[in-house]
Amino acid sequence: MHVFAIAFALEVSVGKTNTVTALNNSNVLLPCIFSTCIGFQDLVFTWYFNSTELIYHGKIKNKATEPIRIWSNPRVEFVGSTTKKENNISIVLNSVEFSDAGKYTCHVKNPREKNAQHNATISLTVVHKMVKTDNTVTLIIVGVVGGLIGLLILFMLIKRVVLFIIKKTQDGK
Repeated sequence: MHVFAIAFALEVSVGKTNTVTALNNSNVLLPCIFSTCIGFQDLVFTWYFNSTELIYHGKIKNKATEPIRIWSNPRVEFVGSTTKKENNISIVLNSVEFSDAGKYTCHVKNPREKNAQHNATISLTVVHKMVKTDNTVTLIIVGVVGGLIGLLILFMLIKRVVLFIIKKTQDGK
């Protein structure tokens, strides 16, 4: 049972969504946070592009120290922090190109947890122009459904009042 607890003590997450869209030639944040039940010591983290290409490698001595860069691609900038509340090991990819589209994996290894390892992957799509989403149809549908529900409630309320009045007039006779 103890081994089962250790296996799930280290968690890695890229946030609520695992896809990011970036405009060509812009900078894009690739988020990653980790959590551990028993703390960490000499934690190692790496970022990979398409599972094989190493783009960032770092190490964190303990909770009181900031991460140390061991190696990184020149276009990758570390923007996380581990001395604050959240164990943030996010990076920014500068001057995104179409060839940067793909999967980015944040991998964490914690020696304090018997070298427990975990990772999370985020997909990057690079576009030449951001497309504005038209929500007009959605708003119309929500408005119609809301209006119908409102009318149904009004009808039920009127029915209740009419039945109440009929009952009172019959009781009075």
